[in-house]
Amino acid sequence: MLLTGTVVVDAETVVEDGGVVVEGERIAAVGERADLVETYPDHEHRAFGVVAPGLVGGHVHSVQSLGRGIADDTELLDWLFESVLPMEADLDADGMGVAARLGYLECLESGTTTVIDHLSVNHAGAAIAAAGETGIRARLGKVLMDQRSPEALEEETEAALAESERLIERYHGSYDDRIRYAVTPRFAVSCTEACLRGARDLADRHDGVRIHTHASENRGEIETVEEDTGMRNVHWLDEVGVTGEDVVLAHCVWTDESERELLAETGTHVTHCPSSNMKLASGVAPIRDYLNRGINVALGNDGPPCNNTLDAFTEMRQASLLGKVEDLDPTALPASAVFEMATRNGARAAGFERVGALREGWKADVVGIDTDLTRATPIHDVLSHLVYAAHGDDVAFTMVDGRVRYDDGEFPGVDADAVRERAREYAATLDGAPSRA
Repeated sequence: MLLTGTVVVDAETVVEDGGVVVEGERIAAVGERADLVETYPDHEHRAFGVVAPGLVGGHVHSVQSLGRGIADDTELLDWLFESVLPMEADLDADGMGVAARLGYLECLESGTTTVIDHLSVNHAGAAIAAAGETGIRARLGKVLMDQRSPEALEEETEAALAESERLIERYHGSYDDRIRYAVTPRFAVSCTEACLRGARDLADRHDGVRIHTHASENRGEIETVEEDTGMRNVHWLDEVGVTGEDVVLAHCVWTDESERELLAETGTHVTHCPSSNMKLASGVAPIRDYLNRGINVALGNDGPPCNNTLDAFTEMRQASLLGKVEDLDPTALPASAVFEMATRNGARAAGFERVGALREGWKADVVGIDTDLTRATPIHDVLSHLVYAAHGDDVAFTMVDGRVRYDDGEFPGVDADAVRERAREYAATLDGAPSRA
């Protein structure tokens, strides 16, 4: 297939009248449109306003999709324990699969081709299978909670770790290696020392497995961890082995100088979730400082109940604007830096090689974006347009691993109408849903 338009190769390279040739699961060529049309005359040709790398959701909660709007205007710990965890506990295996499918379809139709997904304690296999079947690329895992948790979600430590290992053995590297596992403690508040050390042990014993958790999102969370351990959150995670190049920490809003030094020294990845942090009034993460220290920062939406959308274009805009107003500096977090966070940095955090840019030999994770729009007229700078003006619903075409997963409102091989209908049915019955308030 030959995809043409203004080609955004990466955050630094744009081909104004370009094209991308896809053969199998790989990109065969990137270059000028005229040259590629002549060289590949027999390839199916699709034209778009912009052709770009698929975006990477560096921290999402697909299985919270059924809770969009159930917990607005609340603080993090109340939001979590009073609304979101009861909703997760109420989902059976079928409901978990429907919730995940709904989330993945939203990602695919808005240009996100890879996610680092924080699932739930129960029925994680149903959600992992949904990722495989919808065609998204994902790093994901069962959530671990062995203290301070609702009864339906709190597990015995060794049983939780054993179930994680069974899921690793079944799903890690599955679906043509699109699905890779992350051991997923929820956060230090709900995980014992044995649980966190067990997460490190699992990751060490299984090649390519990562760790994904929340950290330092909220001041109340940090106070609880300090009361329990006598240590700052990031220092405690480091003590129990939950830092390093194979670790993704979501949020990291409230860190001190020593914690930031530790993140940089250990190569730990951070995912910035600006909309969630604003909506829950958690604070503003020091992203410019992280980047200046060489910390790899990805970009994530978090979950629909604390963001209300999984549109990564919205998140790019929020990240840049929030960074500028926080520093009172219009040069902070320019479009190129934010686009890098949403593509290559996210792929690095997820541990997927040759993902996040349009280069010969790389994975064919590609999106086609409509620019035949009033708010896309004119486009003086394509990266500026993508970060500040584009919306997820401008995406007309999404390809993962060379396979079309979304095309002008349709999801090949998936009955999206049936998924949406089942999602409505489940949402009406969940604990925490407005209809049961």
